Order: sequence, then C-alpha cells, then structure tokens
Amino acid sequence: MGEVEAQELQLSIMAQAEENEGKVAVPNQLSRRRGFDWWLRMSIYTVLVLAGQAIATLLGRQYYEKGGSSNWLATLVQLCGFPILLPVYFIPALNKNCPTTNSTIALESNPPSTLVRASVYASLGALVAADCYLYSVGLSYLPVSTYSLICASQLAFNALFSFFLNSQKFTPYIVNSLVVLTISSSLLVLQGDDDSADSSKVSRPKYIIGFICTLGASAGYALQLSLTQLIFVKVIRKETFKEIINMIVYPSIFSSAIILVGFFASGDWKVIQNEMEAFELGKVSYIMNLAWTAITWALFSIGTVGLVFEASSLFSNAISAVGLPIVPVIAVIFFHDKMDGIKAMSMVLAIWGFISYVYQHYLDDRKSKREKIAANDAPSKAFPLENI
Repeated sequence: MGEVEAQELQLSIMAQAEENEGKVAVPNQLSRRRGFDWWLRMSIYTVLVLAGQAIATLLGRQYYEKGGSSNWLATLVQLCGFPILLPVYFIPALNKNCPTTNSTIALESNPPSTLVRASVYASLGALVAADCYLYSVGLSYLPVSTYSLICASQLAFNALFSFFLNSQKFTPYIVNSLVVLTISSSLLVLQGDDDSADSSKVSRPKYIIGFICTLGASAGYALQLSLTQLIFVKVIRKETFKEIINMIVYPSIFSSAIILVGFFASGDWKVIQNEMEAFELGKVSYIMNLAWTAITWALFSIGTVGLVFEASSLFSNAISAVGLPIVPVIAVIFFHDKMDGIKAMSMVLAIWGFISYVYQHYLDDRKSKREKIAANDAPSKAFPLENI
C-alpha cells in the first residue's frame, strides 16, 4: 500500500470514528441529565401536583358545601394565584438554560416574536378559562369523590391528543389503560339520586350536567397539556425554568381577564358580600378558603407544566391520575360522601388503568437503557484494534 493510500485510509477511519462518537454523545448526555438534579426537580413537581390537586379540590368543594354558589368566583380563584410566582423572575439562577430529558425540545437561536407569543398565550388562556369554568360547574353539582373519579378520564383523553399532537405511540398497555379509564368514568353516570342528594343536594338533571361538564373539562385539560408540550417544542424552543413560569403566568393573565368579565357581567359580584356573611364557617374562613384555593392551584400549575417540560404531557397527566383516588378517600372522611359498590369499582378500575400506563413506561425505560448500552458499545465493536 502506498503512502498516499495509507494516509487516505487513516483519515477515513478517523472520520468514521468521529461520526460514531457523535452518535453516542446523545445517550451519554441524556444519562447525565437523569442525575440528582433531575430527580429532585421531578420529585418537587410531583409533590406539587399531588398535594395541590388534593387540597385545591377539597377547598373548592368546601366552598360550595358551606354556602358558596358563584361558579364565576370559584373559577377565578383557580386562575388568579399567578402573582405569587412573579418573584421567580428576579432569581437569576432559575433563568439559565437547564437540561431536560425531553429530547424533542431543540434549542434554537431565533426566539419567537412577541406577536407569536401573545397569540399562543391568549389562545391557551381562553382554553384554560373555559376548562376551569367547566370544572367549577362540575364540582358544584357532584360529590367530590364522584368528581375526582370522573377526572381520571383525562388520562385517556391525554393519550388521544398526545397521539395526534405529540406523536405518542399506542401500545397494548396504553390501549388497556384507555379502555379501563373510560369504563371507570362511565360507571359513575349510573349513580342515582341518592348519591347526588347525599352531598351535592341537586336533582338528577343537574347531576348529569355536572357529569358532562366534568368530563368535558377533563378533555379540555388533556388538550391543554398536549398543546403545552407542543408549544414548548415548536414555539418556545428554550429550556429555562423561566419559560415554565411564563407558560403559567401569561395564559393565567388572559384567562383571569376572561373570567373576570364573566364575573361582573353575570352580576355575581353583587352577592359576594351576602355570600361571605352567610358562609357557615365565618367571614375569615371564607376569605382563607378562596386565598388558599388560589395558591394551591398556582402551585399545582407549576407541577403540571414542570412535568410536561421535563418529561411529557402524558406523564404529567399520569402523575395527576395518581392523586385522584386520594381525594375520594379524604372526601369520605371530611365530607361524609358515600363509598358504595359502583364508586369503589370505579376507583379500582382507575387505579388499574394507571398501573397499566405506568408499566408501559417501565418497559420503555428498560428499552431505552438497553439502547444506551448498545450505543456505548458500538465504537469498540465497529473498530476492533486489530483492524486499525
């Protein structure tokens, strides 16, 4: 072999080695990203979702149980807690680029224009406003245990929207989860007047309206999460904690404005003083109920958007589904809701559907680890020393 040919062969081998080295850089990087900091963030977001959802739902039901009646006010407090997040903008460390395991988010040098951001936030805010109002109507007509179990259907809706918007793949375990959660929610419509009278004290038509509104709100919430993930990937394209807060604060401003218009247009603001005075637990408890409801929903929003940012919309919704069986149990203790056979069966099916989904993620995680190991071993197998 001539000297020129030897140099060309050496350059070719070096180029192939560099190419293969580049291919394994991503798995190694993802492996480092799943370190202590990532697990810490995921743990904090998970706690915020579980605790925020349970506490806010129970406080919302207490508002109606003890004399509250304004759906517009109940919706407004779900949205107006965002000012407690504003100090985050003044913490420089939280505004830096942070690693994420969501590999679909690509960093881009060209940020979206102000008009694009405003349009996205306004559209998402309108969806959030409608969604929260439906949740308020459902919670006002349904026992909190029934309400929470119907919300389990949001995982099924999220899987559907994720398939079309986020390229989520269906597997037998995911399909099983969808079917079981659908049956779980459908069983609750069989609850009779006795159940509705037990806690909500409403007629069967209102009970059905509450069921439909809660189901619609669950679908809207699932769509909201999938769109949030899509916005992170296609529009924001930036990995900072500040962007998580932006995704909460700006849509909340638009949605709060929409609900505030409805609050004054409906005339509910005129009866708030009488409602406060007639509240069974007193004026102070009335104010504290509304204030803590706003705060806990704001913390819940941080958790959900954070999980979408770090993982996916479907994962965020799955964590939310974990907390759903907790609320009915607490409701039985504090609100004396009945836990009859149909409701117990619905809870079991909801847990079954969630476990089926989590098991699919377990299988995906094992597959991902095997692929990383294979990728790390690829260079040594591709270029044995004796061939160089």
